[in-house]
Amino acid sequence: MRTSDGGRPVAPVTTAGKGGLTAGEAAALSVPEVLDRLGVTREGLSGGEAVRRLALHGPNAVRAHHARALRVLGRQLRNAVLILLAVTALAAFFLGDAADAVIIGVILVASVGLGFVNEYRAERAAQALHSQVRHTAVVLRDGLPAEVDVTALVPGDVVRLALGGIVPADLRLLDVNDLECDESVLTGESLPVGKSTDPVPSGTALAGLECCALMGTVVRAGRGGGVVVATGGRAEFGRIALGLGERQPETDFQAGLRRFSVLLLQVAIALTSLILVTNLLLHRPLIESLLFSLAIAVGITPQLLPAVVSTSLAAGSRRLAGLKVLVKRLVCIEDLGDMDILVTDKTGTLTEGRIDFLTALGPAGDDSDRVLLLGLLATETPEGTGGNPMDAALWRAAGPRAESAGEYTRLGLLPFDHERRMTTAFVRTPGGDGLLVTKGAPEAVLDRCPAPPQGAAETLRARFAEGGRVVAVATRRVGADLTELGPADERDLTLEGFLVFLDRPKQAAARSLRRLAELGVTVKIATGDNPVVAEKVCADLGLTSGGTLTGEQVAALDDEALTGAAEKATIFARVSPEQKARIVRLLRGRGRAVGFLGDGVNDALALHAADVGVSVDTATDVAKDAADVVLLEKDLGVLADGVAEGRRIFANTIKYVLMGTSSNFGNMFSAAAASAVLSFLPMLPGQILLNNLLYDAGQLSIPTDRVDPEQLRAPSHWDIAFIRRFMLFFGPISSLFDFLTFAVMLGVFHAGPELFRSGWFVESLATQTLIIFVIRTRRVPFLRSRPSLPLLASALGVVAIGVALPFSPLAPALGFTAPPPAFFLALAAMTVAYLVLVELAKKAFYAFPEAGGRAVRRRGHRHRVQRRAARFSHTGPLP
Repeated sequence: MRTSDGGRPVAPVTTAGKGGLTAGEAAALSVPEVLDRLGVTREGLSGGEAVRRLALHGPNAVRAHHARALRVLGRQLRNAVLILLAVTALAAFFLGDAADAVIIGVILVASVGLGFVNEYRAERAAQALHSQVRHTAVVLRDGLPAEVDVTALVPGDVVRLALGGIVPADLRLLDVNDLECDESVLTGESLPVGKSTDPVPSGTALAGLECCALMGTVVRAGRGGGVVVATGGRAEFGRIALGLGERQPETDFQAGLRRFSVLLLQVAIALTSLILVTNLLLHRPLIESLLFSLAIAVGITPQLLPAVVSTSLAAGSRRLAGLKVLVKRLVCIEDLGDMDILVTDKTGTLTEGRIDFLTALGPAGDDSDRVLLLGLLATETPEGTGGNPMDAALWRAAGPRAESAGEYTRLGLLPFDHERRMTTAFVRTPGGDGLLVTKGAPEAVLDRCPAPPQGAAETLRARFAEGGRVVAVATRRVGADLTELGPADERDLTLEGFLVFLDRPKQAAARSLRRLAELGVTVKIATGDNPVVAEKVCADLGLTSGGTLTGEQVAALDDEALTGAAEKATIFARVSPEQKARIVRLLRGRGRAVGFLGDGVNDALALHAADVGVSVDTATDVAKDAADVVLLEKDLGVLADGVAEGRRIFANTIKYVLMGTSSNFGNMFSAAAASAVLSFLPMLPGQILLNNLLYDAGQLSIPTDRVDPEQLRAPSHWDIAFIRRFMLFFGPISSLFDFLTFAVMLGVFHAGPELFRSGWFVESLATQTLIIFVIRTRRVPFLRSRPSLPLLASALGVVAIGVALPFSPLAPALGFTAPPPAFFLALAAMTVAYLVLVELAKKAFYAFPEAGGRAVRRRGHRHRVQRRAARFSHTGPLP
């Protein structure tokens, strides 16, 4: 065991203004020099001094999640076409076209206001979500250990580090005990770095700062302590994170939206330019032509898409909370939906999690009270209090043997670790002799028994085959004067027998596994238990096994070979924490979205390595801190609910994208064509904007819609090529019925400008709004897939408003006139025909395999940095 110490403090705690150091500067100094520079002792800061330094240095944060109204409003106004339209309308006002300019202005304000209100509400919900999440560190304040929020750390704080934890700031190490850190988030190097307290030469590269623990890195082994030298953006990780921006990172969906906007911009520029040139060639007024062209450009863009996405995610977090799934960040909802591999532990997930002691057996399989007594002697804590579940179960079943155990005096203990997989107690017997009692994994214990009794192997195999969890017990007599107990003493043991426990399969687990399979999630088991026991549990629950890999086999394979083997295998047995994390990391490297479910300290490494770490409310603090998602029940069914919700949100938002792009593209194309052949504008700029506003308002209820089960069977990702094909396929169908409307208005009703515009306004609003019921599902709408009531009500409400407007008192100001009753009969017939044609076209469109292709997402180093940076966030401004 390696232990080092950097010396005693020489500097008192001062109230002088002490600035921080960089990690590189601190690494070149001795411990006393660093403490002196920071004005602190090994006892840490006083509470008052910590408050003063926090005010001086600012929070230890690299992300802000405060909802700012002006920022949201700025995003709504950050639209060059919209600004140009507003400027042109203002010009029209001063050039004498005041009525149209005012109407355009009012509609623009209403449109921006609608988007602002919905997006700001969603941001407030996101802020509330982030504010509920706390990440803490153990520091010395006033000489006593205390848990403080990581954002409250200041230079001079003395911090304790434990296995699986994230280093909360740049630290100069004061003491280490076999401490190793995974610094891949900074250096890209996957191998852990051993730490010491010895200074390094000035100018040493970041990867060589062995006497520092750096912010954002993970404690892979051991423990230690250090003094904070740099926080927030002054830390090495903080500088990298701030280079990616101060705001919480956009979700993958929002990143896709940004790429999608480029496609829409290209279409809008092409149509706007064509329309403007056409109108000018027809010698129409410049301002009128420009207003019409810009209104077309605004109309083709789904302006409320950011609000729909944000509202969907915020509403999704509330629904998940109702399903007993707590997400720490909104992006976690998408991560859940993307997951297609789940690596989980066995205990408490597939089993009840309550371990009961069954029997104590001798090597030949006969009952043995002596083995039970020896097992009690080798528990890590008296009477199993606060110990592992097996120790607790042993003491519950002890009976009279508990009194006999009290006659032995414990002289030493080697606690369990995942390398040895054993616990050894050194006790003095009632007769005064010394005795080593070792209990642990049968394979490990038997390796230390030179001559196992006959029948032991058969007894062990039989119990494993029955699904029992077996612990072997062995002894060795030693002198009572043994002064120091170490792993080297676990040798030449005599096998005494076996302790058999049972953790029964959970009744609901089989149903949960089937549901995850229906969602396209492959479940793999990573356990420290025996492979035969794990296979028995999986068989009992109907989980088809693709094979088993043991920890020894995992260790023997290189990364390439292990990646192929891990994709096929279902069970990983007798694996260490490092091996769990390695398996998760390699599965992720193949483009798979990997989730890991664990609740122990030793699961923290794998939780950090996964795309989405999942823990439970009853888990250890380290596991909950490492997780992105916390389940209030350790139940795979609850996790399946979370996966389905993440996919439901994506499915509903993509409905808005597909409907908006196809129908808007069709309507705008129709407007461009009509403006070229008519002697008047087919629709006034204000009417186009009003049509778009009503349409968008009706779609805000899309996040509430039901989703067909087949849409949840696999993760979905942005596919710009698919959206483009959809737009170009269904857009012309919309235009076809627009042209039919033009023919009816001109040929049947001999419409003038006002009647023509009124008829087309009503028809276009009705068709593009009602088409959601066809596009929202691949099934037959209403008969095999029913929309949600809010969506049904909002869509029908918008159509009703569109029909009523030409008859309302606002009609003259808006340029409408009441169509004749016969028009509405024609409208009904055309709308029904349109919906039927789109339904038939939908069948043809989805018949092509490439229409349903899904892109595989590969996340890089940037995503890992963003995810790690999320824990260092607060609601205020950054220093």
